[in-house]
Amino acid sequence: MNTRAILAIVRKDLKVAMQNKGVVLPMIILPLILFVIFPWVMAYIPSLASTSGSSMSNLDELLSRMPAGLLKELSGYTPAQQVIVFALVYMLAPMFLIMPLMVSSVFAADSFAGEKERKTLEALLYTPTTDRELFTAKLLGAWAAAIAVGLLSFVVYAIMVNAAAWQSIGHIFFPNWMWIALVIWVTPAVAGLGLVVMVFVSTRAQGFQDAYQTGGLVVLPVLALMIGQISGVMYFSLEVVLFVGLVIWLIVAILLWFASKSFRRSELMTKF
Repeated sequence: MNTRAILAIVRKDLKVAMQNKGVVLPMIILPLILFVIFPWVMAYIPSLASTSGSSMSNLDELLSRMPAGLLKELSGYTPAQQVIVFALVYMLAPMFLIMPLMVSSVFAADSFAGEKERKTLEALLYTPTTDRELFTAKLLGAWAAAIAVGLLSFVVYAIMVNAAAWQSIGHIFFPNWMWIALVIWVTPAVAGLGLVVMVFVSTRAQGFQDAYQTGGLVVLPVLALMIGQISGVMYFSLEVVLFVGLVIWLIVAILLWFASKSFRRSELMTKF
């Protein structure tokens, strides 16, 4: 494969995407809310709830519905600390996956549908690269960006969590092994899932917004995990995270195989 040509396309895609406000703004706003503001809000909820007996009772009732395994992991904390640890370590874990999913989706949408919108895809299709090289370049840039943003978000979140909860917990408690597995094992898989789905959508969409809105349905499985966690049906233990990652990687491998087999630049040219 022509590595030089692939890297040139990757650099071009990343440069163009970073100049698109529709790509950059979600990458700033969502992490700011989830990984900076949210930890400080959740860290002070127990102290605020203590002024209202009914509010604290509601929080205790929520924890009482959690699986026995999670309650065992929280057993070493006071009731107020349990609320903080549950919210910041476990409840937000599935929500964290929205970040790499969103980044890979917006980059992939801009990479194909955005090229159509800017009328630059046709020139790219006539470059001296094979279909496989072009397909690899288009995927590699978005995937690398999603992983980089995911890792940066994790570092920021770890700092914010420990800083916000220090007054209540009194020691560094984040991350645990579940979160490390989530970031290293599941995050790249989720980014790949959003990427491959968006490739299918983008090659058929007429523009960036059209592709992004249609491909946004891929967040539904992540929302299902979040609902399952909050409702007490399941919780993100290390074993669950490893299993979820394995399932997603298998799905990505299957979709990637179909996408690579069906990708033809000649078909893209007929869609202008």
